Amino acid sequence: MGNILTCCVCPKASPELHQHEGSVCHCESETYEAAAGDLIAGVPVAAAVEPGEVTFEAGEGLHMYHICEREMPEDIPLEPNPSDHPKASTIFLRKSQTDVQEKRKSNYTKHVSTEHFTQQYSSCLTIFLDDSTVSQPHLTMTLKSVTLAIYYHIKKRDADRSLGIFDERLHPLTRKEVLEEYFKYDPEHKLIFRFVHALFKAMRLTAEFAIISLIYIERLVSYANIDICPTNWKRIVLGAILLASKVWSDMAVWNEDYCKLFENTTVEEMNELERKFLKLINYNINITSSVYSRFYFDLHTLAHNNGLYSPVYLLDRERAGKLEAFSRMEQDKVFYNAAKNGSLSADDLIHLQRAKAILF
Repeated sequence: MGNILTCCVCPKASPELHQHEGSVCHCESETYEAAAGDLIAGVPVAAAVEPGEVTFEAGEGLHMYHICEREMPEDIPLEPNPSDHPKASTIFLRKSQTDVQEKRKSNYTKHVSTEHFTQQYSSCLTIFLDDSTVSQPHLTMTLKSVTLAIYYHIKKRDADRSLGIFDERLHPLTRKEVLEEYFKYDPEHKLIFRFVHALFKAMRLTAEFAIISLIYIERLVSYANIDICPTNWKRIVLGAILLASKVWSDMAVWNEDYCKLFENTTVEEMNELERKFLKLINYNINITSSVYSRFYFDLHTLAHNNGLYSPVYLLDRERAGKLEAFSRMEQDKVFYNAAKNGSLSADDLIHLQRAKAILF
């Protein structure tokens, strides 16, 4: 991804990794423990990609375009795709509606309250807030919501359409033999969460990468017309996380680092997984803020429908002060970006200086 001439980078060594070699080995052992034998695998990082125009001149008239500048093929479906259009309903939320309706009907029939008595609500005197926002989602809750979305993709799939590059029977992640019976049953939500959580812990990824990975997964399902099933879900998730970390990470990401979390995966195989994933999504790696926000709020709805809630905290004076400081920091970012682009007026400057996040 970092190389102009090819979409994958296969260095012999990762300069950033040597400084943290001990911590990577520790993460590797935890990954295999979470795997429970053959049920999990982890991921490291690869070369960073900044979505901007890249022009390379070598010789006469040679112009190389960045991967996101490639023209989109004409055979992409014309109907709104949730991974491209924020007004389209996300696939995972549509797939989960059947279960949600059945749960509500069952609770109504049995006169079971769907409210959680441990859930705290705000009043005129007290305000409860969680620490999850669009810009900084709560990591654990985001991972639970994203893995729940993947779970519904598997459970409510139309068929078992897949490709060899994602088939774990053809490309096993571990050296241990996996029985064929394992691929006949849908994985539970807890298993998917353990797999993804181990990857994020080993690679030290933040919650935003989970949402971006889910967008790439739905883009893959829509573009390639395949299903997520027991035989391919791990490699699809791995490919999406690998691509998300390369495109959106500020630090260099190396395929070789990812391979160290999988005892049976080589750099060449990881490169091939990345290339095929990119090709299947038509090299469409751009994600707009509106699409990202739509996925964030749909994940919030999915979590609420399944009884998952972020921890809430009482808004006291100390927490209010931290929120105000964070708000001012975000405003400073807006001011800096606007000033850099030359689009900030004097009125905007005064407005930013006088802005207050919370009034006591």
